Amino acid sequence: MKRWAFLLRPSWLVLFVLVLAFAYLCFTVLAPWQLGKNSKTSRENNQISHSVTADPVPVTTLLPQQDSSASDEQWRQVTATGRYLPDAQVLARLRSVEGEPAFEVLVPFAVEGGPTVLVNRGYVRPEGGSKVPAIAAPPTGSVTITARLRDSEGLIQDREPFRQDGAQQVYSINLEQISAITGVPLAGSYLQLVEDQPGGLGIIGLPNLDAGPFLSYGIQWIAFGIIAPIGLGYFIRAEILQRRREKAAKDAADAKPDAPVTTEAKLADRYGRRR
Repeated sequence: MKRWAFLLRPSWLVLFVLVLAFAYLCFTVLAPWQLGKNSKTSRENNQISHSVTADPVPVTTLLPQQDSSASDEQWRQVTATGRYLPDAQVLARLRSVEGEPAFEVLVPFAVEGGPTVLVNRGYVRPEGGSKVPAIAAPPTGSVTITARLRDSEGLIQDREPFRQDGAQQVYSINLEQISAITGVPLAGSYLQLVEDQPGGLGIIGLPNLDAGPFLSYGIQWIAFGIIAPIGLGYFIRAEILQRRREKAAKDAADAKPDAPVTTEAKLADRYGRRR
C-alpha cells in the first residue's frame, strides 16, 4: 500500500476531483445538451420535409379549441376562414430575415367555428435603423388564408414589451405574453402566412434543412468523458513506474561498496581512458 500513498497527497486528490467532475459533466450535461439539440433539429427537419408534400388541412382539425396547440404538427400547412383583428396588432422586433433586420407583423385572427389564433403576416424592414415603417392594414371582412403552424417562442429575459412609433412591440412571439398584452385569448400555436395570402407582407421562408454539428459535438463530449479518466490512469501509472526506477537506482547505489578513488581513476575522469 505504501507505493499508492502518494495518491493521498492534496495535489493528486484535487486532480481526482477535477477529472471525475469533468467526466460527470460530459456524460450528464454536455453530451445530452448537444444530442438534445440534434434530436430537436432532426425532428424539425422531418416536420418541414413532411409539410412540403402534405396537403393543407383545416386549422380546426389541429386546433379545435381555444386552448389547443399542435407542437407535433409544426410547419404543417393549414387553411383558416375568419377575420383579422387589426386593433390588436403587435410587432416582433429585432428579427432577422434573409440576414437583414426586420419587424414581424402579428395580428390575431378569429377563425369561424374555431379558436382565435395569432397570424404572422410576414415582415417589414425598419426605417432609419429601428423606426417602424408604415404597414398596410389587413383586409376587413371574412377571408380564407393558408399558413404554416408554428410553436410559441420562449420569453427573452429582461426584455419587456413596450409601445413606440404608435406600435406595440415585443421581443419574441410568445403567445401567452401577446395574449396578455392585447387582451385577446390565443390558441397555443400560431400561423405563419405562406405567399400570396390576404393580408400577407414579406414572406418568411422555410429554414434550411441543416442537421448542424450537434451530433458530432455530443459524441466528442462522450469521448472526452472517457478519455479524461484514462488519462488520469496513465499519469498514475507513469508516476508509479518513475518511483520504481528511482527506488531501484537508490537500492543499487546503497548496495555498491564504497571504493577508494585512485589517482588513475581521477586522471581517467579528467582526460579519458587510454585505448
